[in-house]
Amino acid sequence: MSANPLKLLLVDDQDLIRESLHIVLDMDPDINVVGLAENGHVALKQCEEHQPDVVLMDIHMPVMDGVEATRQIKAAWPHIHVIILTTFQEINYVVDALGAGAEGYLLKAIHPKDLAAGIKWVHQGGTLIPQDIAKMLVQQARGVQETNDREPAAKPGAEEAVRTDVYGLSEREVQVLHCIADGLSNKEIAEKLYLSEGTVKNYISSIYSKMDVRDRIQASKKAHEEGLL
Repeated sequence: MSANPLKLLLVDDQDLIRESLHIVLDMDPDINVVGLAENGHVALKQCEEHQPDVVLMDIHMPVMDGVEATRQIKAAWPHIHVIILTTFQEINYVVDALGAGAEGYLLKAIHPKDLAAGIKWVHQGGTLIPQDIAKMLVQQARGVQETNDREPAAKPGAEEAVRTDVYGLSEREVQVLHCIADGLSNKEIAEKLYLSEGTVKNYISSIYSKMDVRDRIQASKKAHEEGLL
């Protein structure tokens, strides 16, 4: 272990994920896992006791969720960095978590080496917002602005939701569709979204079926015409 490894607190309501992360991350000489918590309430107690440098925070937990826990941690200990780690990609959770003061956001499907690198990056003062999430944030901000300009009483982001629901595409399928429109190959999409190529192919088949198209060109064209991108 290096002279001054960063102190990390792991917060997740699933024992398997919590323990797996503990084992993997504790192997890194620059990281010292000082505590484990199964919900936000326990995380607050652990922060008070251990004063971690970085907290790896799950979103959906009983008793107190990750967004509220992040808000309270940043209010009490502004110097503690928080990274949200979740399987969800709903834009609202990202906005809430970042609004609560989180320095970053990562998916549980990330490679352990990239996760360790991300933790160190945030510890050094960096922020972690994956490219696809940043793009979604920008799009949502634009969608809210356009909706508000047209109809002040409209629910923010409602226009976006209606457009993506035309074909019943899931959040993940919309992301894959964006990648297709950007000209990315299956391999590039897999790397960007932390998926296997087989999973990407399955998503693309589902997109073609739902949109009633035969290939990438038709899918991109139709997506642009329908305002999905």
